[in-house]
Amino acid sequence: MGSNHNGDLEIAKKLIQEAKESGADCVKFQSWSKDSIFSKKKYKDNFFMKDDYRNRKDFNLEEIVDAYSISEKELLEMKKFSEELKIDITSTPFSNKEVDFLINKLGSPFIKVASMDLNNYPFLNYIAKKNKPIVLSTGLSELYEIDKAIKTIERAGNNKIIILHCIANYPPKDDEVNLNNIKTLMSTYPEYPIGFSDHTLGTAIPLASVALGVCLIEKHFTLDKNMDGWDHKISATKNELQEIVTSAGRINSAMGTRRIQAVESEEKKREFRRSIVLKRKIKKGEIIKFDDIDYKRPGGAFDPNMTEFIVGRKVNKDLEYDHILTKEDII
Repeated sequence: MGSNHNGDLEIAKKLIQEAKESGADCVKFQSWSKDSIFSKKKYKDNFFMKDDYRNRKDFNLEEIVDAYSISEKELLEMKKFSEELKIDITSTPFSNKEVDFLINKLGSPFIKVASMDLNNYPFLNYIAKKNKPIVLSTGLSELYEIDKAIKTIERAGNNKIIILHCIANYPPKDDEVNLNNIKTLMSTYPEYPIGFSDHTLGTAIPLASVALGVCLIEKHFTLDKNMDGWDHKISATKNELQEIVTSAGRINSAMGTRRIQAVESEEKKREFRRSIVLKRKIKKGEIIKFDDIDYKRPGGAFDPNMTEFIVGRKVNKDLEYDHILTKEDII
């Protein structure tokens, strides 16, 4: 959900409800205040990244950050609402204080680390020592930085990590997404589950990640792409999230096993495969020649791979054209 509640508790509750109805397993917000995310210089510069706010004059950066933050009290109310709906809830912290609140008060099942904090190693160390599962986004980062982040968490005694492939452009171009990085992460860190934090438009790319074996998809969610706010335009609507959840389940089931074995029924096999049949009438005592046989459906008698066994055998009765040979017919 990020900050797509726009600082409004009722919108936050509506987001939770629609996410639950869409089949999501967990809702995640962002726990920041104007003091924990930006410095005074940032507010003084009043610099917005390129979006709807760049040239706005009706508010400044500090005012909108303050307005779009959500309080601890509101998060606790959202937690209660989520419990009633039976959906997990957590949030992304941006300070040690927020980590403490999420673990000690909100009871978060895991801590999500934003891409911006992957190289914030003191912060990672603090989180890791809480011994909670950590979901780590890897946007903005080179592989050596990811490796240092994971080693920082491990050295703190925590090996409960899910690594998310992530591109922190909103939205990224298709050729920037590099889904093959998911395979790289899987081969580099085979002991950890790999997921995908997605900022693309639509449903195709997160569903493609399922076919690569991701264990988790993080997707921004909104009530309306046209709402004022930072992330609404790149967020999934209810219909899109439903499609992701439903189709991801189907794709995951369809991936199946790497062991190649027939799953069709014996009846299906018999109906689709061929048996050895006669090309002509044959009299009792004649020897079957290769030119005397053909292969036709259904199967269930002598398979084509029994040709060498059949050729050269005598028949023990008169047999008609197109007769399906059986073991009772030969001697």
